[in-house]
Amino acid sequence: MATIRKLSGRTRKAVLLVHVLSAAAWLGIDLALGILVVVALSTEDSTAAGVAIQAVDLFAIWPMFGAGVVCMISGVVLGLGSKYGLVRYWWVATKLVLNAGMSLLIAFALRPGVAQAAEIGERMLAGDPAAVIPSGILHPVVVAPTLLLFAYFLSVFKPWGRIRRSAEPVERQRRDLARTWP
Repeated sequence: MATIRKLSGRTRKAVLLVHVLSAAAWLGIDLALGILVVVALSTEDSTAAGVAIQAVDLFAIWPMFGAGVVCMISGVVLGLGSKYGLVRYWWVATKLVLNAGMSLLIAFALRPGVAQAAEIGERMLAGDPAAVIPSGILHPVVVAPTLLLFAYFLSVFKPWGRIRRSAEPVERQRRDLARTWP
């Protein structure tokens, strides 16, 4: 298996900065999305609800997806160029799966739902009394920040250790046992 060249200190820091900033942008956009959805669902003013839900469609999906993709690419570069690897440690592999899964959900599940909600927002602004924002749009704005905060937790605490531990030589184990005898 070919070995991957490790990143230099300066390059690693630059890629790490991009990774942290893209993750922060992703969380920020997600929180702004949550605020707009909560406003749209909780206000009695149909104009405010319509504007809030249309704003979600205007700014949230593609910037959030872009931040997720930049976060994933920078994370892959960091993984390949560091001792952590992509699938060497459970916490890194978990973050990779979370990122890929959430990015796919943004593109294929959230985008159509938000577009549909924006159409309802248009109808609300036009005065359609039958236009009601579906409450199901609240689920992504609770789940996504929770998953992103979990990814932050994984980055800081690095739990669970290696995925596959290399086998230690028997002699070393015996030598370690021999030292414990009085």
